Amino acid sequence: MMTVTSPVYTTENECQDCYKCVRHCPVKAIRIVNGKASVIPEACVACGECVKVCPAHAKKIRSDLARLKELVASGAKLYASVAPSFAGYFKGVTIGQIAAALKAAGFAGASETAHGAEAVSAHVSKLLDETDSPLVISSACPAAVDMVRKYLPGYAKFISPLPSPVRAHCRLIREKYGQDAKVVFFGPCAAKKNESDAHPDELALAVIFPALEQFLAERGITFGKEAELALGPAEEGRFYSVEGGMNDTLRDGRTDVRYVSVSGLEDFRRMLEDFDPAEFGLHPENFQRKLFVEVLACPGGCVNGPAMPRGASGLATLFATDATAPIRASSSRCFAHCGTSAYPAAAVVEDEPDEAAIAGALARVGKTAKADEINCGACGYNSCREFAKALLAGKAEEAMCHIYLKKNFQRTSNALIKYIPAGVVIVDAKGLIVECNRLFAEMAGALGEYDALGNLDGLGVDGFMPEFAELFTGAVEHGSEIVKYRQQWSGRIVTISVFPISVGKFAGAVVQDVTKNEGRREEIAAKARDVIRKNVYTVQQVARLFGEHIAETEIMLNEIAGAYESQTVGKRLREGGSEEYLNG
Repeated sequence: MMTVTSPVYTTENECQDCYKCVRHCPVKAIRIVNGKASVIPEACVACGECVKVCPAHAKKIRSDLARLKELVASGAKLYASVAPSFAGYFKGVTIGQIAAALKAAGFAGASETAHGAEAVSAHVSKLLDETDSPLVISSACPAAVDMVRKYLPGYAKFISPLPSPVRAHCRLIREKYGQDAKVVFFGPCAAKKNESDAHPDELALAVIFPALEQFLAERGITFGKEAELALGPAEEGRFYSVEGGMNDTLRDGRTDVRYVSVSGLEDFRRMLEDFDPAEFGLHPENFQRKLFVEVLACPGGCVNGPAMPRGASGLATLFATDATAPIRASSSRCFAHCGTSAYPAAAVVEDEPDEAAIAGALARVGKTAKADEINCGACGYNSCREFAKALLAGKAEEAMCHIYLKKNFQRTSNALIKYIPAGVVIVDAKGLIVECNRLFAEMAGALGEYDALGNLDGLGVDGFMPEFAELFTGAVEHGSEIVKYRQQWSGRIVTISVFPISVGKFAGAVVQDVTKNEGRREEIAAKARDVIRKNVYTVQQVARLFGEHIAETEIMLNEIAGAYESQTVGKRLREGGSEEYLNG
């Protein structure tokens, strides 16, 4: 099962319930159900951080490859907007070669999103001249914009009222090639899909680089020849893909604006959340300069986007991008106005539970005192209280608390060890006892010490079971498992099973006292021997009696036969027969 309407989704059968996505999601837009993580679309900002960190690759970015094929097959007048981060994904490939490949695949032309970036920078320069706002936040990154709108709504009014570079680029293309032109964006970004979903009239589709690579491969198209670009080559806008790249296009010697760049939504949030924007109106004298904040959701910039391969944001990519991006300000460029965009606050509101509900949720994971709240963060939340709120909101499960899980496991294992009807002992690599039950202590003759201390921890198992010490050594060192039946130990007959728990660390043994069973076995064997002896005697008696009976019967039958024969001969002689005839 998977949700494909959201730019980011989970393939549930691949999810390994590790909660790494929860730990790294800057807005905690993840819900855990039965150990499986799913994205909460209305809370997600599509930064794609969960895609990058998922060790099982269960988090995916919607590819939209099928929709791309439909667009191409429709015969529409398609133009491509290619993100400048292509230099990190298609290493050694020029934008002209990408344009030629796309034209071979059915596109009318291809252009660089960097043109839209240059247009946006030109108009931001004018905005900074005209605005009285002490703070302007860039609108270039849709994930960062949604972060502000949903989670820092008090700052929404400070977002630059200009479109993102890709939307500005769409407007430039449609202005030149007609309003019937359809633009498809190719880049490393998941959040661009939200833009295309919200503004399909401008941006028909947003496709990630891996899907473009697959699209071309299926058609047998390779990068070779070069083609002219639809709007000609871009320049300084190409460095927008790198943190600080936008600010480089804005610096023109002015001293009334301070340019700050921040990448990564966690750092961006930390920058804003401890400041009250009402201060701008209450104490305007404290803000002598305007502050322009260039913000990108991906640490390091778009070159480290969720659809980029590992190493794509390294120095090689930076130098390759710099080689084709001259340092210059965009303020001197003349563009027809690229239009405006509104970014109203759209706060994600969750019910705030009361203290009693939070205390109850904490108690569900065994946290009944303040000291129990260690805020380790293993569950993915910054504090135990945040985790408790997530439990109450149905976004988390008790099993996500590894301390609760560990204690629960320990209670279960302790109960099993305590009540199992056999001696149980666990030893470490040094042969020292780390756990045992009372029955083992009783069998080992150490019951008094066990009752006094509650354990035999730290004592050498060879002091109690010297004849079996090598079995524990083999289990710890080599992972060998062995069962020995009817062994003599401590005045008992036992069956001992030694097994590895963690090779190189721990081994365990279960000792079964079979002394009574062996006594019972001898008793049964004695009774069986007595029964056999009686049966043999009976058989012998029957045989003897049966033999005497046969002998008596034989004598009787012979006598009867002889008598009968004498009577027959006498009768025939009386009837006139001759003895000779009778004889022969």
